Amino acid sequence: WTTLEQGLELGNFQAPKKSDFGDSLIRILRADTTAFALRLLNASSSNQKKRWSVKNWVKNKGLIAGINASMYQRNGLSSVSYMKTRQHTNNVWVSKDKTLLAFDPIDKNRQPVRIIDRDCDDFGVLRKQYQTLVQSIRMVSCHGENMWHQQKKMWSTAAVGIDEQGRILFIHVRSPYTTHDLIDMLLQLPIGLKQAMHVEGGADAQLYIRAGNQEHDFIGSYSTGSREHDENSYSHPVPNVLGLVRLNK
Repeated sequence: WTTLEQGLELGNFQAPKKSDFGDSLIRILRADTTAFALRLLNASSSNQKKRWSVKNWVKNKGLIAGINASMYQRNGLSSVSYMKTRQHTNNVWVSKDKTLLAFDPIDKNRQPVRIIDRDCDDFGVLRKQYQTLVQSIRMVSCHGENMWHQQKKMWSTAAVGIDEQGRILFIHVRSPYTTHDLIDMLLQLPIGLKQAMHVEGGADAQLYIRAGNQEHDFIGSYSTGSREHDENSYSHPVPNVLGLVRLNK
């Protein structure tokens, strides 16, 4: 881990399994919730419906870092499933997916950020306690288990996790892996991963950081069946971004 500033660290880990493409690095931004908070930004909440790369979302909105909030639908704006902030609802549909990232609690004494697992938690109760919710595909369950079956398809990946200390993890892996293999590797790393959910794959997967006088721009490339290469250098515009902001002490 490299400390970018107090409460914010960047980890670069060599994946236990070498990929056929790229550097086989797993990059993780770790943020302490006593120093940083999450923000969900939606292109659908503005009149212009303007989409940007994650890098430009971060720069235009004064964030410290950003990552994809979720996969999105063909209309280029709507998340694939449930997504809302306190002011705006992007998608009202609660899909069958088991995990929801929850933050901005109504009661500030509650856990500031959590991943709700519908197999362990009462979503009907918890959804009333948090003002921002993002539903996506479960990677690591509430029991610490790999929830993806093995498959042949592989891709670059962006994911969001929580560690055993409740810290936020923004995870980016440009080198392609099957999601099952990637989860196994994340659970092997010395990062204390508690839960995680997938937020994007392929060339759209992005993580951008500007903190501690450093700038890091990680973008995906590979996706089975469409972009089977490690040559992408273009940061695609995306409609929904999870950002980090500093908390005022």
